Amino acid sequence: MAAPALAFLDDDGEEVVLDADEAVALLSLASGLEPATVSACPSCRCRIVAAVALVDLLDAAPPVARGRELVDLADDAPTLHLYVRDLASSCDHQAWRDPGFEEWVEVMADLGDRPGVVR
Repeated sequence: MAAPALAFLDDDGEEVVLDADEAVALLSLASGLEPATVSACPSCRCRIVAAVALVDLLDAAPPVARGRELVDLADDAPTLHLYVRDLASSCDHQAWRDPGFEEWVEVMADLGDRPGVVR
């Protein structure tokens, strides 16, 4: 199995982790998640996605590995958002300037995951 590359998390800490091959396939078949993206770091793949929009995007895309798990995560999410963490990047998110960044950092901190962020 390839190394973990992309983690999708909800506000309760439930997650689906994709390996590098699964992440590449998902991103290529689902337009890089852009149609579901609410806020994103322009330097890596970390982002906030709208849960309902992600489900719609996955329903419209060709089948992808772990797609059913991602739909279940989105359907069961306690909030309207899912949080994507780029596990293959050491990005410090300096270029992520919109208000969504603070929400993403707060959720990561609440879950005990302190991404390298320097402001």
